[in-house]
Amino acid sequence: MHFTIHHQSSNSPSSSSTSSSTPHPNPITAAADQDPVHSWWESVSKARSRILTLSSIISSSSPSPSTSFSLSSLADSDRPALSLLSSPDAYSLLSSLLSCPSSGSGSDPLCQWLYDTYISSDSNLRLIVLSFLPLLSAIYLSRVHSNETSSIPSLSGFEAVILAIYSSEAKSRAGKPLLVQIPDLSQPSLYHSPRIPIMEHKSRPSVRVLSAPLEPHIAVKSTKRASILGTAFDAYHKHISQLPSWSKLEFCKFATAWAGQDCHCQNKLDFDGENDLDEFLDKLSIEQNGEVFKGVRIPLPWEFLQPVLRILGHCLLGPLNSQEVKDGAAVAVRRLYARASHDLVPQAILGTRSLIHLDKRERATAKANANSASLANASSNSNTPTKAKKPEILLVSK
Repeated sequence: MHFTIHHQSSNSPSSSSTSSSTPHPNPITAAADQDPVHSWWESVSKARSRILTLSSIISSSSPSPSTSFSLSSLADSDRPALSLLSSPDAYSLLSSLLSCPSSGSGSDPLCQWLYDTYISSDSNLRLIVLSFLPLLSAIYLSRVHSNETSSIPSLSGFEAVILAIYSSEAKSRAGKPLLVQIPDLSQPSLYHSPRIPIMEHKSRPSVRVLSAPLEPHIAVKSTKRASILGTAFDAYHKHISQLPSWSKLEFCKFATAWAGQDCHCQNKLDFDGENDLDEFLDKLSIEQNGEVFKGVRIPLPWEFLQPVLRILGHCLLGPLNSQEVKDGAAVAVRRLYARASHDLVPQAILGTRSLIHLDKRERATAKANANSASLANASSNSNTPTKAKKPEILLVSK
């Protein structure tokens, strides 16, 4: 897979300062660019073209499909990109192709399609690529950390997609770090009053660096792999509210696998020392050509784990998430807490403990609300007046 980056030379005629070389905008073209109908139709046409290209790739990859589902039917909708994004059949079909043993190479047409689709700068098309990032990253990491390194095929196709997401995120940050302002608890705020009264003075805000400025990369080196994937997960987190639930659920499944094997210490922060999510563990798997793909245990440096915890925090506490996504995030957070406790990583222990406590509070509140609602229904039924029956009148003939 070949990639070229085009740079505009400063000595080109278009950059000259003379008035003769300055292009004059066409009024018709400018009006068309500002027309919302024109921009909508251009976006729809682009999405339809990408879907038809994907359909031809799938047809050539699997001449005899096992299902009757056709991707080309999604191109006829009014919003083809969102139709593809929200289609479970399309997601299952593309996931099976990504999970093939020969996927991820530089000549993989599906990776080429994902790369070209993401650099198209269409926001709806980019969401499609981001929805496959958990599965793509999990397969990529499982092959990188596999013991049989000699039999691993080329992964340049996967790396090209990851680098496209990384480069877009680096461009949006414009070489600046991500900063976070830590509130000063000694100063009153809308949410609290300090326990100890203090003199009226304004303290300087405490600012910390959440992420350092990003460097440009043209390849995924082993020393930079964690930070590149972490930045790609930051881009995933930016748009997570627009992504389908099965993409979030897969992320939770793979985060559980990345943490490693089950350990009893994952439940020691729960109320009774037991976790009511054990039955959900059996579902934490993804079928791969008839087999079960669960991912592998991987190293978890902080630049990789930090965005993972942000995504799990949304999956755990997002009000619009399904209960299945919340349960998957709860299991993943407890597994990561056990892993951090064994690895003795203070910031990871603090982050996972905080998410576990928030999850416990949310579940306790939901349980209390359910109990109060059931009691209210029972009391309303008992207080409902019943209509008195009329006395039976027996007619006796003399």
